[in-house]
Amino acid sequence: MGLTFLRDDPLPHGAVEDTAPGVRRVVCDNPSAFTFRGTNTYIVGRGRVAVIDPGPVDAAHLAAILRAVEGERVTHVIVTHTHRDHSPGAAALVAATGATTYGFGPHLTPPEAGGEGGDHAFRPVVAVPDEGVVEGENWRLTALHTPGHCANHLCLAMADNGVLFSADHVMSWSTSVVSPPDGDMADYMQSLARVMARDDRVLLPGHGPAIRDPKPFLAGLWAHREEREGRALAALRRAGTATADELVGPVYGPLDPRLVRAAGRSLLSHLIKLEREGQVISEADGQWRPC
Repeated sequence: MGLTFLRDDPLPHGAVEDTAPGVRRVVCDNPSAFTFRGTNTYIVGRGRVAVIDPGPVDAAHLAAILRAVEGERVTHVIVTHTHRDHSPGAAALVAATGATTYGFGPHLTPPEAGGEGGDHAFRPVVAVPDEGVVEGENWRLTALHTPGHCANHLCLAMADNGVLFSADHVMSWSTSVVSPPDGDMADYMQSLARVMARDDRVLLPGHGPAIRDPKPFLAGLWAHREEREGRALAALRRAGTATADELVGPVYGPLDPRLVRAAGRSLLSHLIKLEREGQVISEADGQWRPC
């Protein structure tokens, strides 16, 4: 099944839109090869509200969030995962509003163990476990622990309107980087299967526009991941031995130079998964060979 990414997202940075019933969106002006146009911050409810993923430390984005909730009270700041484009802005938002922070927990991989890209400073006041509920006076969210892209990643479901905040587990504009050791491809696929088994009507990702027909998109994403893994295994069999970085060209073809290293990290995660399944073997100096 084909996968068509959604890259039409005209919402201006700092503006606010009603993106789903009871949900507003503000896009941070932090575009990059990994964040698309920027990080989506979501405001849930009216009056006493929750803010999901306040983004990076960015004064203009903080001001845009506060403008969007003028006359209301922010009671909850919820972080889906501790990457530096999602959680560092929580501190300033809490200082401005007095809200309480919620999330699965701190970043699970320390810097010395390869936890690159992690916000190691964020620690939620309230830890939210899998299936844990976070609620306010006019909204209710149920957490789904969905490791893979990040070990402490949460999706958040609003059962009353069929919305799932899919954050960086399922993005609309691109696949997610899965970088070991904090990223794990086997976990990612298990988490994806969990989301596919649901009947959400709309997915609200961490970057890019809403996914308003989730079933075919998720099926396409699953097939896309399986195809890439198949290409990696086939390329390794042709090469005999190779590093993950050496497989980037054969698997991906021509690629934006900014994405080459990330592609190698995701391929490494595929190889680790394949090794667990008994299909490849890791050797010295980062080399891999097929069984």
